[in-house]
Amino acid sequence: MALKLVIGNKNYSSWSMRPWVLLREAGIAFEEVQLKFDDAGHIAEARQYSPAGQVPVLLVGSGPVWDSLAICETAAEMFPDKQLWPAETRARQLARSICAEMHAGFRNLRRAMPMNIRSSFPGKGMSPEVQHDIDHIVAIWHSCRERHAGQGDMLFGRFSVADAYYAPVVMRFMTHAVALPPQAQAYADAVCALSSVREWMAAALLETEFVAADEPYAQVRSEG
Repeated sequence: MALKLVIGNKNYSSWSMRPWVLLREAGIAFEEVQLKFDDAGHIAEARQYSPAGQVPVLLVGSGPVWDSLAICETAAEMFPDKQLWPAETRARQLARSICAEMHAGFRNLRRAMPMNIRSSFPGKGMSPEVQHDIDHIVAIWHSCRERHAGQGDMLFGRFSVADAYYAPVVMRFMTHAVALPPQAQAYADAVCALSSVREWMAAALLETEFVAADEPYAQVRSEG
């Protein structure tokens, strides 16, 4: 079945990055449809593909699937041979939990340190609340890696939805030069080494669009 994945700007769209990296890393063929954000961070054309009017959207034969977590679950269901969730029951439960938490939580980090792959803003956005989110993410990574270190370099050994979900976090940490303990940094480096992540980053670096809503620190710098 032919799949189409509708995404936003690769430099900014962390939501789009998750399913794109998942499909690409898993070797699932799809056609990319890229739309671009306006200055306010909206995409008017997205309503042509999804009633939510947001990206990402996966177009399958039965109709659109929107929301990054729903897309990842759909891909796992459609391609069970790819083993996109861990095979072991408790690991799979934990993977779903940490993905759902990333989906709905860590709001301080997401607001203060937006994904911006082509830029570098060391220290920008840091606060006690953001550090609390970072510490919790590091604790999640540490717990997963302690349990599955002998099975591979990803959170649950082999690549899974969980790694696709935390790849944009790695991008945020890079842009804002977040200091990580050795084990967390090793995991971040392993994510950056994934072929899908390298491909996404290379494309993001070529983008020239400036989305004001996603550039709080560039705006402050230009006004100063």
